[in-house]
Amino acid sequence: MSVSQNRLKVLNSHVQQEGLYGDIATLISRDKTCGPEFIRLAWHSSGTYDKKDKTGGNKGTMDKCPESDDPANAGLERARGILSVIARRYPGLSQADLWAFASIVAIEVMGGPAIPFFYGRTDGVKCPQTGRLPDASKAADHIRCVFTGQMGFTDQETVALIGAHAVGRCHPDRSGFSGPWTPNPYLFSNTFFTNLLKRTWVVNPSTAGTPNEQYYDNESKNLMMLPADIALTKDPNMLKWCRAYADDRALFMDHFSAAYTKLLNLGWEGKLKGPVSARGFMS
Repeated sequence: MSVSQNRLKVLNSHVQQEGLYGDIATLISRDKTCGPEFIRLAWHSSGTYDKKDKTGGNKGTMDKCPESDDPANAGLERARGILSVIARRYPGLSQADLWAFASIVAIEVMGGPAIPFFYGRTDGVKCPQTGRLPDASKAADHIRCVFTGQMGFTDQETVALIGAHAVGRCHPDRSGFSGPWTPNPYLFSNTFFTNLLKRTWVVNPSTAGTPNEQYYDNESKNLMMLPADIALTKDPNMLKWCRAYADDRALFMDHFSAAYTKLLNLGWEGKLKGPVSARGFMS
């Protein structure tokens, strides 16, 4: 049995009979890395939506090729595997709903805002076109092309969503980047924005260990920013929202909740039930 399979077995042995919210929260308490991974899973599944032809969005298809083999989704098989065990205890729950719900629980238990949950997604059989997710090595024009031109977000919503970089870290074998954005990658806060604006970021050229060029902070040299993160500070309108969220944690939490709800529901407008509170769903 591999190390990852053994960790999964240990995690699943701790799942309690306390409702879906409690089951997922328990997994995250046992392995904190599950929180950011669940968010990334739902984000990457939802972020395939294209408003022009209304295809993509979270249809629960990432376990199928070619979506499962998209380099942008590298490493997410672990999160899908962990949640698939949870799913066996809740017959009738679609993968799409489970992935969205797990990310909401993760955000809440890591200190983020309450996010209303809309449910009723069904799992699709056809994967969306690959190559639709944002490229972290690009500048502001690419960010707008994907977030606004493809998915339909405003600059304000875009910046709020990118604030989720407060949690988690990059792995060279998954994204070609390495390191955390914040000192505590398991606390959902506005620290991404305060770090982005108050620290001095120095470009670090690509190396064998970190294939892609990225930035490290000059103060601790332990934190990183992606080129697309730094690009937010070069665009006047996006910089405006970075400053607003750095100065006002509550504003960021409110705006993130609204934007993330919109993200999860892309492609399902008018077809879902709810909203319900996360703690009240399948309890």
